[in-house]
Amino acid sequence: MSGVTESVDVAVPVRTAYDQWTQFEEFPQFMEGVEEIQQISDTMTHWKVEIAGVKREFDARITEQIPDERVAWTSTDGTNNAGVVTFHRLDDNHTRVTVQMEMEPHGMAEKAGDKLGLVDRRAKADLMRFKEFIEGRGTETGAWRGKVEQHH
Repeated sequence: MSGVTESVDVAVPVRTAYDQWTQFEEFPQFMEGVEEIQQISDTMTHWKVEIAGVKREFDARITEQIPDERVAWTSTDGTNNAGVVTFHRLDDNHTRVTVQMEMEPHGMAEKAGDKLGLVDRRAKADLMRFKEFIEGRGTETGAWRGKVEQHH
């Protein structure tokens, strides 16, 4: 498994940053390679992505969700990946968003891309686009304030 951790500070309140992150169907607007996400239920999403020219589809389950604090997920099929995004209030109008991901590269292209740090660079670029997206809007496109408890 390969891991990546990236952070970005955004000039919006923690609630705005968190609420936007719960709008999974909007992710293609700022995430490179994400073609479509369908929200199937409160805890299940279906992803269509293209990585290094390879198209993949997988389902991901929200394993934990705490409003204004964190969202954690894990894939349930296809590409093996898991992660957590946390939201830290810096002050009333600034939030640090940190993404930690673990993934299992498949095939030569992804393994080569992983070694070159493409995953790290993409995560950093995605977070910068999230910053531009949310700061440009100034408000979230929607919100889901439900809580998902972590089950052990």
